[in-house]
Amino acid sequence: MRVGVVGLRMGLHLADWCRKVGMEVVAACDRDPERRAVARAQLSGAVLVERWQELLEHRLDGVVLANDFDEHAPLAIAFLDRGVHVLSESAACVDAAEGERLIAAADRSSATYSFAENYVVHPHVRLIRQAIEAGELGRISLIEADYLHGMSPAEVAGLIGDPTHWRGRIAPTAYCTHTLSPVLALSKAWPVEVSAFSVDEADPRAAVVMAVRLSTGALALTRHGFLQGEAESHWSWMSVRGTKALAESVRAAGERAWSVRVRTEGWATPEGHAREEERTPPPFTHAGEPVARGAEGTVRVLRAFRATMEYGEPPLVPVRPAVAASLVGVAGAESLANGSRPVPVPVMTTGPQRTTGQADPDIHG
Repeated sequence: MRVGVVGLRMGLHLADWCRKVGMEVVAACDRDPERRAVARAQLSGAVLVERWQELLEHRLDGVVLANDFDEHAPLAIAFLDRGVHVLSESAACVDAAEGERLIAAADRSSATYSFAENYVVHPHVRLIRQAIEAGELGRISLIEADYLHGMSPAEVAGLIGDPTHWRGRIAPTAYCTHTLSPVLALSKAWPVEVSAFSVDEADPRAAVVMAVRLSTGALALTRHGFLQGEAESHWSWMSVRGTKALAESVRAAGERAWSVRVRTEGWATPEGHAREEERTPPPFTHAGEPVARGAEGTVRVLRAFRATMEYGEPPLVPVRPAVAASLVGVAGAESLANGSRPVPVPVMTTGPQRTTGQADPDIHG
């Protein structure tokens, strides 16, 4: 499989893993000549270009889009129209109109669109999914998800206070797919409406909370941004409360951060008393070598992308749930601007359907 990479900050890391999972990185692009120089030393044999349009002329099977957060959809549409499989980082789109164009492009293309949302297949999310699919939790009532960074005020200001950086120009609700994509995958639901709130009115861009009503009737509470006190881990915490039990990731540093606590109430157990356990994800390997927990989601996403291109497997996260998760952040920004009133999330579910965030069997790996 011959792939190109657009954006050589995170993209260089993805390109390295593309090669490790059996894809040939033949071309890459970045506007920054210094990044291209670094990439030239690491991606021997790949063509390095300044303009992404030049990659359209290469014979590519797929492309990995790791350019700026709010610039993915136009590139995805262009490559899909050339019959090139797309793996796109978030956000999938910046508004409903762009989301509609992206879905239309994916529907008419001979190629596929995959969302590079690694949090859907991180170890703790997979453990929670297993508990849900085994029927342990009952009907899902409430899902909570955090994507938070504990950083100094100076570091935060350097990101969201810099208008030349994409973090500085997006709404504080926009970077929400690391929480919303797992929420949609675990609940098998679509977002219906959202109310968004700034955590601290004295610093409204630093962190937000969103309350998202789901199509199943359940509620999701998501927290995003920069708050202190997070364990030195992957900055991701999830909790799913069902009618019979609770499954939530452990707030801890190191390896335990990937484990999950499951508590079943006594009335729901055969023995008649509450049952509680901590579950640890099994080791994950690639090519016989152990993969670090923090890289596991990325490796699973890239292996799934290769399987989609090479074997016709369905995308791990296809275009509609990708657009839906992204549009929660758009609706959340509108809610913030209007006093946190509920705002409907545009419906993007018409047309061919695939399972949201399907389980990824370890095949072809």
